[in-house]
This record gives sequence, C-alpha cells and structure tokens, in this order.
Amino acid sequence: MNEKMKVAILIPCKNEESTISPVITGFQKTLPDAVIYVYDNASTDQTADKAREAGAIVVFEPTPGKGHVVRRMFADVEADVFVLVDGDSTYDPGESVSLIETLLNGNLDMVTGARSPIIEGANRRGHLFGNKIFNRLYRLLFGSEFSDILTGYRVFSRRLVKSFPSVSTGFEIETEIAVHTSQLGLPVLEVPVSYASRPEGSTSKLRTVSDGFRIFRAMLVLLKENRPLLLFGSLSATFLAVSAVLSVPLVATFVDTGLVPRLPTAILIAGLTVLSLLFLALGLILDSVTKGRVELKRLAYLQISKTKI
Repeated sequence: MNEKMKVAILIPCKNEESTISPVITGFQKTLPDAVIYVYDNASTDQTADKAREAGAIVVFEPTPGKGHVVRRMFADVEADVFVLVDGDSTYDPGESVSLIETLLNGNLDMVTGARSPIIEGANRRGHLFGNKIFNRLYRLLFGSEFSDILTGYRVFSRRLVKSFPSVSTGFEIETEIAVHTSQLGLPVLEVPVSYASRPEGSTSKLRTVSDGFRIFRAMLVLLKENRPLLLFGSLSATFLAVSAVLSVPLVATFVDTGLVPRLPTAILIAGLTVLSLLFLALGLILDSVTKGRVELKRLAYLQISKTKI
C-alpha cells in the first residue's frame, strides 16, 4: 500500500457506546495512518463522547436512517480508499488490510466482506433467513454473483464513492450500492470475513419485519429503475397468458356455434390483451430511458480520477 495514500474509515453508528471504542482502537492498531470518522446518527447515549475520546472525528447526522448517513459520508469525506464498517464490533478491524490490498492489487472499485461463517448467536434467526432470501432474490432479479449484499463491511475506491448517486434512506442502501455496481459493470469482488456476536449490551438496529419490507420494496423500485423491460415484460407476459387461457373455451364455443354468449369474459380478455401491450410498450420505452441514465452514470464515474496504487 502506498504510504501517501489516504485511507478513511467510515463508521455509521447509533447508540453504540459499548462497542464504538473497541472498533476505533482496532482500526488505529491495524491502520495507524488512516483517518477515522464516526457519523453519529441521532444517538441518545454517549456514543459520540466515547468515539471522540477514542480519537475519531465525530460528525452528527440528525436524520435517522443508514442511507442518510452513508450519503453524507460519501459527500463529506475525501480519501483515496474508503472503508465502510458498522460500529457494533461484529467485524474484525484486522481484516481491513487484506480487503484494501485486494482492492488495490485487483484495481477494483469495491470489495465486500461476505460474512462467512456467521457463528452461533451472531444474529437472530429472522435476520439470517431474511438475508438468505434477499441474496437469492437479488441474484434472480439482477443476475449478480453477490452472496451477501447486506454485509456491513466494504472497501471502496474514490471513483465509486464520488460518483454514486445515493437515494436510499435506510438499510436498503446496501442493495442500492450492489445494484449500482452491477448496472455499470464495475469491477468488484467478495472476500470472506469473520462475523462475531454482538457484545453484551449492544442491540441490532435492523428490524426484521419493517426493514425487511423496506429492502424488498427497494429491490422492486431498483428493478423498475434499472431493469424495466424485465419487470414490465413479465407483467405483459402474465396478462397475455391469462387472456389466452380465458379465451380457449370462448373460441371453442364460437367455433361450434358461431356465437359469443359470454360477453363479459370477451371484454375481460380484450382488456387484458390491451394491458399486456401497454406494459410491453412501457417496458421498451423505459428501457431506452434507463440506458441513457446508465450512460450518464458511466460518464460521471469516468470523470473521477482512479485511485493511484
């Protein structure tokens, strides 16, 4: 690693007074030249004081939500390499060196720490189940090989950070980052990292049901924004298939008698067929718009200078 290279440790946290100091100390030992930023997201305990005492630069983000914090971090901090890590002591600061070296040696834009294995008691069963479901759903919708899109341990290049148009507000920010890299075809890699239980007194901010619903909704929105032809093409095919099934007995009756006795069904079939054509047209139009947006994102990405090794 180039000694002149500036590394920034970005730690979003809320009410982590029992864990933030060990996290900061761990990174100080592992990366003594790195600048550590703690973004306090409206904590009601002594998180900010503990972080400041440990030697971190503390910034307050009053708007609740991890997405708001990450957007603020990416806008405020200047560095060559960015390490984004949760402040709950579940990730090992010592592994950041290998993540950074992987990023630099591979000339990559992002290296994610895939949690493997998740040890007994490290997470609630609902979180584990939801994580598996969302990873499979993501691969189905976006075709990426990410195995852990919700990890809280990532390393970024300056080029990605400064060209990422974040819009998420909560924990769905991880999904947005993954979709962004997949959409632009950016060079990324996953590296297995250890994942420990939360220390006693620390509680997860992730709400299984409500945040899970938000992540699922974010995936659908991102699918509409990034792969509209797949979404609306699927709807078009569904309506067309339903209309075809409904039309079979109607056509058979017409062939036998020359009459169409079930007029409401015929009207329904016509309506479904029209909707199918409309969805197909909408998908084609939005697909063209999306390609233009991708080109603009790509140009913004290329305008940022690469991280020099």
